[in-house]
Amino acid sequence: MLKIKIPEQDLWDEEQEKFIPIKKEVTLMLEHSLLSISKWEQIWKKPFLSKQELTEEESLSYIQCMCINGIEDIKYYKALTKKDLLLINKYLEDPMTATFFNEKKKKEKKRIITNELIYYWMIACNIPKECEKWHINRLLTLIKVCNEETEAQEKNYKTKGKRPSKSYISERDALNAIRREKMHSRG
Repeated sequence: MLKIKIPEQDLWDEEQEKFIPIKKEVTLMLEHSLLSISKWEQIWKKPFLSKQELTEEESLSYIQCMCINGIEDIKYYKALTKKDLLLINKYLEDPMTATFFNEKKKKEKKRIITNELIYYWMIACNIPKECEKWHINRLLTLIKVCNEETEAQEKNYKTKGKRPSKSYISERDALNAIRREKMHSRG
């Protein structure tokens, strides 16, 4: 989470040619998460995670979508300084994890990634819905780890010539569900 304080001040509105007072200091609590991206895509009807530059209006809108403490008045977002915006950009780019990948340069088709596709990946990987509030870079890393581990297991099964039967998998899943219930655990 990123916290940014907006001090008490008077802002100059060039369009209306008047001062807009900010009468009390406010702290914006920001989360760059799948939930924030989902809110933004609902407003703008375009993918957030594209290479396309955002307009100033779209950027401020995303910062509003990131705010988890319910501050909606646009004047607070217009009061962000260049230093604040640099801090926000640094936060957006932070990987938020120690995990890294040895990237093999594969030519992949350019794919449009929307929040629904990421939610699908979460469901396919059995990642709990609560993770939608994680920093998006951390969530995407977890999804990538799940996919790589699944591929490694499938490759291992193919080389050994054995694959667990559906009944074995069902039994294991049932036992795990019982253990989770008994231990009051989610994972």
